Amino acid sequence: MFKIGDEVNVLDDSFNGKVKGFKAGKIIIETPEGFELAFEENELIKVTNSGEMKSFFAEKSVSAVLREKEEPKKRSFVKEKKSKRDEFVLEVDLHIEKLVPNKRGMSNYDILTLQSDTAKRQLEFAIKNRMQKVVFIHGVGEGVLKAELDFLLGRYEGIDFRDADYQKYGLGATEVFIKQNPNR
Repeated sequence: MFKIGDEVNVLDDSFNGKVKGFKAGKIIIETPEGFELAFEENELIKVTNSGEMKSFFAEKSVSAVLREKEEPKKRSFVKEKKSKRDEFVLEVDLHIEKLVPNKRGMSNYDILTLQSDTAKRQLEFAIKNRMQKVVFIHGVGEGVLKAELDFLLGRYEGIDFRDADYQKYGLGATEVFIKQNPNR
């Protein structure tokens, strides 16, 4: 089927070459870079004009044959049913660069006050909109903002808080769980 000099593509790889010879039942091809590689006949496809290709694949397109060669994607059979409200987590980044375009002229007190007010406003928003979880990203730093945040969160009833998932946020985040009152 293949002759010396035929242009071929490798089906499971992204390179091509010319048939250089045959050895031990395999076809030896030479890549444009000069490498010689051996393949089985069913691993190669001859580069020809489209009329010959159609007869070669018997009504199958090249892309259909290549799709057949791809490994099937693994499917997940475990599917948890979650409501949209359960999967949404409000993430509030309290870094000053995220809150104001320019912090020049702001004292440390001004910065901390703005960060605390933002945290309080976002927490009130989450409670009002019956969100179950909020993550405050405060960074590591000297711990002043974290201490202020802990003090703020401690004044609320019906919420629990702890350090957020280290894998996702590192050390500088606090996760807040809001216990919802069904009578509200």
